[in-house]
Amino acid sequence: MELSSMIGFGVAGNFAGHLEQAGEASDFVNVKVKDHIQPKAIFPFYLPAVENTFLATFPVSHETIQFPEGADNLQIEPEVSLICDIQYENGKVTALLPKAFAAFNDCSIRRPGAKKISEKKNWGPASKGMSANILALDSFSEGGALDRFHIASFMRRDDELHAYGLDSPAVEYSYFHETLLNWIVDKMNNQQDEGPAEDIAQLLAASGYPTQAIISIGATRYTEFGEKTFLQPGDESIVIVYDATLYSPDVVKQMAQKSEYSSQGMSVLSQQVV
Repeated sequence: MELSSMIGFGVAGNFAGHLEQAGEASDFVNVKVKDHIQPKAIFPFYLPAVENTFLATFPVSHETIQFPEGADNLQIEPEVSLICDIQYENGKVTALLPKAFAAFNDCSIRRPGAKKISEKKNWGPASKGMSANILALDSFSEGGALDRFHIASFMRRDDELHAYGLDSPAVEYSYFHETLLNWIVDKMNNQQDEGPAEDIAQLLAASGYPTQAIISIGATRYTEFGEKTFLQPGDESIVIVYDATLYSPDVVKQMAQKSEYSSQGMSVLSQQVV
C-alpha cells in the first residue's frame, strides 16, 4: 500500500470538547454549522503531485516525530485514520469508500496566529504518524467491526508512562458511519477558502484527482496531563486503536508500559520524538 500516492485530509472538531482543550475553538467562531455536534471543516495535510507548497512533503512516519524548529507546544492528536477510495464524476467527488483503518497521530503545533488549519499540521517529514499495522475494514456502516474499537494514547517520558488522551470508543465520534462520509464528500465538493478552511475541490484538482485518501477523522479529548503537557525530544508518543471486546483499557495500558503488543485486534503507533 503506497501511502505517499494518497492525498491526506483531516477532520476538525469531530470529538466534543477537543477544540476547546486544544485552545482552537476560537478559530471556528465564524464557521457555520448545522448543529452543535457537526465537525467544523476538513483540512489538507498532504497534497501529492503538487509543487511549491509545504503540503507537497509527505509527512507520515511509522516510527518518529521530527520535532519542529522553533515550536514548544507540540501535542499528540490520537485518531482513527481511514484509507478510502475516492470516486469522481465530472470533477466532483461522488463517493468515499473506506477500505482499511489504522491508529493515527495528527500531531499538531499550537499556532494561535495561523490563518489555515493546515499551517499547524505539516512541517516536513515525520510530522504525522500512522501505524504500519493497517487493519482491513469489513464495513463502515453501523454494526461494522470498527464499532468495537477504542482509541487510547500515552506519552512516555523518562521511563514513566502517562495517559495522554481519554480512552474513547470510536462510536463516540460526533459524526461517524455514513453521516461522516456524506459530510466529507460535501466538503470535498463545496468547502470554500474561508477563515481557517480551504477550497478542497481546487486542491483535489491540483493533485490530479487522486483515487485514494488517508483521512484522519478527529482527535479524542485529552486527559488533564495531555492537555497541559507538550512533547519534547526524547519522548515517546503512543496511539493504540484496539478491539475493546478483546482487551480492557487496563490491559492496553499494561501492554504500553511493557512495549509488548498483540498482533490481533489492534493497530499500534509508537513514535520517538527526535
